[in-house]
Amino acid sequence: MNDSTTKENKIPGLVITGAVLAVTLVFDYFLVKCGMVPWKYLVLALILLLLPTVLVWAGTRRLLKRLRFALGTVLAVVTCGVLIYGSTVLAKVTGTLTSITTMQTEVANVGVYVLAEDDAEAVSQLTEYAFGILSQIDRSSTDAAIEQFEAELDTDLGTIEYEGLTSLADALLTGECRVILLNSAFLEVLEEIEGYEDIFEKLREVTLIEVVEEITVAAAPQEDTSQEQETSDEISENAFIVYISGIDSRNGLKAKSRSDVNILAVVNPDTHTVLLVSTPRDYYVPLSISNGICDKLTHAGIYGVSVSMDTLEMLYDIEVDYYVRICFEGLEEVVDALGGVTVYSEYSFQSSFDKNLYFTAGYNEMNGDEALLFSRERYAFASGDRQRGKNQMQVIKAIINKAMSPDILVKYNSLLEAAENNFETSVPYDLIASLVSDQLSSGADWNIVTYSVDGTGSSQVPYSMSVRAYVMIPDESTVATAQELMQAVLRGEEVEQP
Repeated sequence: MNDSTTKENKIPGLVITGAVLAVTLVFDYFLVKCGMVPWKYLVLALILLLLPTVLVWAGTRRLLKRLRFALGTVLAVVTCGVLIYGSTVLAKVTGTLTSITTMQTEVANVGVYVLAEDDAEAVSQLTEYAFGILSQIDRSSTDAAIEQFEAELDTDLGTIEYEGLTSLADALLTGECRVILLNSAFLEVLEEIEGYEDIFEKLREVTLIEVVEEITVAAAPQEDTSQEQETSDEISENAFIVYISGIDSRNGLKAKSRSDVNILAVVNPDTHTVLLVSTPRDYYVPLSISNGICDKLTHAGIYGVSVSMDTLEMLYDIEVDYYVRICFEGLEEVVDALGGVTVYSEYSFQSSFDKNLYFTAGYNEMNGDEALLFSRERYAFASGDRQRGKNQMQVIKAIINKAMSPDILVKYNSLLEAAENNFETSVPYDLIASLVSDQLSSGADWNIVTYSVDGTGSSQVPYSMSVRAYVMIPDESTVATAQELMQAVLRGEEVEQP
């Protein structure tokens, strides 16, 4: 090749080499930043990624033929395209996980309600009337809402206090007061009470104000005894417990609302074991804020995710480290994003929500809608909510298994979108990245064990309700079994399906 050809290609060759090197370094940055690639693979990837740069540089240095330069250019363009796409993927993964792991607030949606036929269109039209409020239950949200309304309207709101939820509702329904101020989540509680099933039809929401509160997760107090200290020392350093809360709120994921799914996931990365423990929504237990008065577990969510966590800590005498919240619609999106899941069903049954949908005993291929209906079903079973909890754990187990398969690599985009819109968690990004990295490095199969506590039906007056309602009195023997299983997983012992 003559000197003119060499000079002709030298400058473009150097530019191409520089471009490949720059794109490679950007990709390397995102690869290291995501923290999910094991170091042994990371070093190999860095070497392989630098190879195209070396080849392009060598091709533009020696330039024995024009063909060499052309091939080098094609190689450079392809390499840049792949690395730019890879950088975009890594940036999206990192951004999404950062987003869902940094949410630290939740919202109490406090509404102003009048009768459906009332002509009031704004709160300013109601300021001359006393607002009915609950005297003790959920006063922090009520008082915060009153303070915001008074600031906006530049006036003081008069209030009348009612001790119970039905008393407050009756005051409005009978005309004793014209307007009430109430956390909207309690309307769903009213729906559970006989005679109030149509409460949403009888009331009209004038406005809704968001009371934003920080989520504070504190460990339950533990007695400091030598025996407990000895047990604590046996617990695996890397093991942790996650509270999984499933909600079906009309006001979105961040809204305080009843938690219809209450599952504790005990995870031990050292033994690759996950224990899922389901607690029925109607379990009759003292809430952490109810001064020893029992309530349905599902109602704990109305007072915040931390109250649900603290209540379960009290029940099982454990410390719950993190939480994950998912709305039911989010479950549907996640399953569809995964391309469907394979779920085990103990029984054959027809869905009470869709008469054309039938599940068979054994393994069933499900799309998002089917998995959602499977998770919600309780009327088809004699054990009702007990079996629903078991089914929900089977869906979670199926999602975990599918998420660990190679199929997830081609579905990452839709999965990330589903997660970002429907999940929030306090699990730190670094912990998630570490778990992914360890899984990529070991490729180990996980032992996923499920267990449901049981109880007997009863009629009691829950803390959040002012009349008798169905509850489930805990079977202490099943609670004790759950405690034993949790401690065994935390200690790194081998656990089999009970």
